[in-house]
Amino acid sequence: MPVSRVNTEGPTVRWDDGKAELYPSLTQDLVVDFCVIGLGGSGLSAINRLLDTGASVIGLDSHRVASGAAGRNGGFLLAGMADAYHEALDVWGADRARHVYAATQLEIARMATDVPGVRVIGNVRLADDDDEYEDCLLHAEALANDGFNVTTYEDHLGRGILTPDDAVFDPVRRCRAEAARAVTRGARLFEDSAAIEITATRVEAVTGSVACGAVLVCVDGNLEHAVPGMTRRVRSARLQMAATTPTTEIALDHSYYYRDHFDYWHQLTTGEVMIGGCRDYAMDVEWGQPAVPSDDIQQLIDRLLRNRLGVHASVSHRWAGVVGFTPDYKPICEQLPSNIWVAGGYSSLGNVMGPLCGRAIAERSLGLDSELFELLGSN
Repeated sequence: MPVSRVNTEGPTVRWDDGKAELYPSLTQDLVVDFCVIGLGGSGLSAINRLLDTGASVIGLDSHRVASGAAGRNGGFLLAGMADAYHEALDVWGADRARHVYAATQLEIARMATDVPGVRVIGNVRLADDDDEYEDCLLHAEALANDGFNVTTYEDHLGRGILTPDDAVFDPVRRCRAEAARAVTRGARLFEDSAAIEITATRVEAVTGSVACGAVLVCVDGNLEHAVPGMTRRVRSARLQMAATTPTTEIALDHSYYYRDHFDYWHQLTTGEVMIGGCRDYAMDVEWGQPAVPSDDIQQLIDRLLRNRLGVHASVSHRWAGVVGFTPDYKPICEQLPSNIWVAGGYSSLGNVMGPLCGRAIAERSLGLDSELFELLGSN
């Protein structure tokens, strides 16, 4: 039965309280050690790592801090790679996959200590059918064999596996805190300052420029448009979310990923259900779309909320984010032949993978040995 047309023109991004610190636009020509493009999770992580060494740093964004996918997502902090762990063993190689998974777990633990509002509640991979449940068991077996925490799981929503060290958080709050920290430490941040030309030692914006020793591009969604030569390396897709008003119709102790990670939800401590996904029902359509929620996908999200979760609270917010996917689901984390450093293409796991890749290219651009770059660097 079709659902009613939804209103996709109402309030957007549940995380945005309208109280952001505003940073100026770039209106002059400046000289600095490093210029970082992108003020999301990966860019701000790179900036703060560069500042650790006493470098002078400028950060630019075409819009606002966390205005891209870094602030327009569901707030999931998941360890691992885009592939389920037993599949990642083949894609990454067993030893590398184990170390990458451990690095993402450590990043979540670090954020739980350093970032406001992180809740370690565990994530359930919920099976849609018997075949997916068998795959869940293979996933769990591979994790357990390498010493990672995992258990089988069953509740009123179904059965699957639980990875108890995963978390949820407010992604906008994280980015704002990282930006404030960077400014306190001496970085200069500029919003509404789109880079229109990038070379290894200079960034031209609309009303100013930055001459620098190196440029780090930390952009996930639309990376293929930001950096020449990326069109065959990464492809951007729109992911959509909705949030309800506070409800007691359901009480979720964990976050959930469902139907091979195409649907996902969790609940805030204040009762709102955060729910998203359904992209696979219009896979071809969702590539290359702007970060604006669509009626068709939002209807499907409503159906998931009402029919699968049994929640009938009204929807208060609807939003979308644009994220970059690579063909093998590995992130892009490298120095280009043009001597520009690039991090992006996180294949929907940018909340954890993004900061790691940002720090990795920061360390290598400084000429430092970097275990992170050895793990995550593109090959």
